[in-house]
Amino acid sequence: MTPWMRKIHKWFGLVIAIQFVLWMSSGVVMSLLDAEKVRGREYRVKPPVAAKWPADAMTVDAVLARSSNQVMTISSGWLLQMPVYRLANDKASWIVAARDGKPLALDAILGMDIARSSYSGKGTAATPRLLNYTLETRSHKGPVWRVDFDDADETTVYVSAVTGNVLEHRNSTWRLFDFFWMLHIMDYAERADFNNKLLVTSAVGGLTMALTGVWLLFASFRLSEFIPQRLRRTSAVSVFSKDGSMLRTVEASKGDTVFQALARGGMQLPSNCGGGQSCGLCEVRCIGMAPPPTSADRALLSARKLEAGYRLACNLPVDSSVEIEVAGGAALTQEYEGTVTSVKAVTPFLREISLRPREPITCRPGAYIQMHIPCYAREAGHIEVPEHHRDDWRGLSLPATLINAAPVRRSYSLATPVEQAGGQLTLLVRFMPGQDPGKGASYMYTLKEGDQVRFSGAFGEFAIKPGGREKVFIGGGAGMAPLRAMIHELLESGAGEPLHFWYGARSQRDTPYIEEMKGYAQEFTNFKWQLVVSEEADGLVGVKTGLVHEVTRDHLLNKHPDLSGCDFYLCGPPAMLEATRKLLRELGISDERVAFDDFKV
Repeated sequence: MTPWMRKIHKWFGLVIAIQFVLWMSSGVVMSLLDAEKVRGREYRVKPPVAAKWPADAMTVDAVLARSSNQVMTISSGWLLQMPVYRLANDKASWIVAARDGKPLALDAILGMDIARSSYSGKGTAATPRLLNYTLETRSHKGPVWRVDFDDADETTVYVSAVTGNVLEHRNSTWRLFDFFWMLHIMDYAERADFNNKLLVTSAVGGLTMALTGVWLLFASFRLSEFIPQRLRRTSAVSVFSKDGSMLRTVEASKGDTVFQALARGGMQLPSNCGGGQSCGLCEVRCIGMAPPPTSADRALLSARKLEAGYRLACNLPVDSSVEIEVAGGAALTQEYEGTVTSVKAVTPFLREISLRPREPITCRPGAYIQMHIPCYAREAGHIEVPEHHRDDWRGLSLPATLINAAPVRRSYSLATPVEQAGGQLTLLVRFMPGQDPGKGASYMYTLKEGDQVRFSGAFGEFAIKPGGREKVFIGGGAGMAPLRAMIHELLESGAGEPLHFWYGARSQRDTPYIEEMKGYAQEFTNFKWQLVVSEEADGLVGVKTGLVHEVTRDHLLNKHPDLSGCDFYLCGPPAMLEATRKLLRELGISDERVAFDDFKV
């Protein structure tokens, strides 16, 4: 349930984040404005009234008898120095002179006089304007006279053209308040309905985000974490490699997760999320009886792996002695140092970074290493951008300083077999324009030739399957890296089976190694290369337009005589990867024939 709560929390937060900012900022602005000015009281005064009702005024009965319309209410009062009766029914209101009972016309001159009598400022009145409706007097229906005064506050007096009452004094402070009030209550039409559907929907969304946040808060803690570690019962985590040999035994405290216990014991499992149950890289296999899978296990591990006893180490509690099997073996305990030998921009937002380890390491095609990202604060200007890519970077709004406050690890696949790169590690790193580029990408993009770095690995089970079956590679973005390394290995080793590589990018400009792939397609008759772009491909020869999984389906898979004889290798952005896996299942291709790499980034 926790992964679903995390998704709900994230997406509700994303959708209503702007409104949260508007609620907060509008509330702050409204609280800072002068309340007297907002109410329009600064220059408003009550017009003087006569002390005594005139003796020659008509009686109420006489006024009612004289009226040709039905009267439901009648009241006496003053209009400036003139005694009047105000009459009303369910359809209209009007005023008559108290002395003769004749209806009074509230013309521009009278409206001006009434406005001036209620105003104590030094501004000069402009010519009155008759309005049938305005948002500034939205609570008073009916025609009004608008009289503007040229004072510093841009005061406007509104006088009812029916009753002669001074309805409102408005000014620039009130108008500013009214704008933020509109944003606050989300009534963009009348600015008066506090229970409109937009506001109610946003409030429900905010409540949902708060409730899921409370759930995630409690789900992220275990009761044992509130007990000092020295007071908890200790257990042992026995760690075995894939070949059955014991690597080591790690002491753990009751309530620890396997991920925490191994990290404390010097065995850092691969992870991009730091044990946050979102990347799925820290999988281990329980030896013996595995505990029931949690919602996080089910969300990130396949049914086949769950049945085989695989669980996420970051979600596997140590309640008693545990025996687990891990991939990676000695790589989990060993850290390496390396020197940056080159940094090359292969597209505007993809860079090839080569490292030379201090000691030789073995990495098969498809494997990845985990870069150790230290704490840093580096100027964004430290990123070198080639002249031909500067237009792409010019529109980005990056912070002046790129900061990482705590060490993290990030995974990067090898883009070239180590043997073919002279023992160097070739990584392909993507920078996400228009979004937070991330702590890893920001660090990697500020690296220069000669810089020293630390990493662990190699890790991962993404690898070429044995046998000479036809192979279909489908990728996008930085997913080019492991697929390219596999293709290099196959072609250089003389593989004769058909190889298809379909790669999706936004445009040809965003495609790395395109000339290399074209060259391989010309040199090796069994290798077919196809670029698919999501933008228009006018004038591009041999390039198809659309989403890579859909284009591959229409132009390769649907026309293939025997898909059951193919192996599939997938790597790319999460959405593309999920859509492609779903497509292959719909085509009847079993999961055993599909290998993929997914870092959930």
